[in-house]
Amino acid sequence: MRARVGDQLIVGTDRIGVVIGVPASDGSPPYIVKWLEGGHIAMVQPDQYSRIVPAGQPIGALPEAGGAR
Repeated sequence: MRARVGDQLIVGTDRIGVVIGVPASDGSPPYIVKWLEGGHIAMVQPDQYSRIVPAGQPIGALPEAGGAR
């Protein structure tokens, strides 16, 4: 899984956050995420139920195989 600032992290089916920081230069986790519901900011290590949606793509565009870039 790789992410860039501005991508969305989807956890499960209903938790959505915007990636606001990617400490690793290769885009690997953990990510700094601002959750849309509540606005909390957290460092997140995604699990197997998480997906990355590239910035600008609708959430419905989730890839079947799992969010890897």
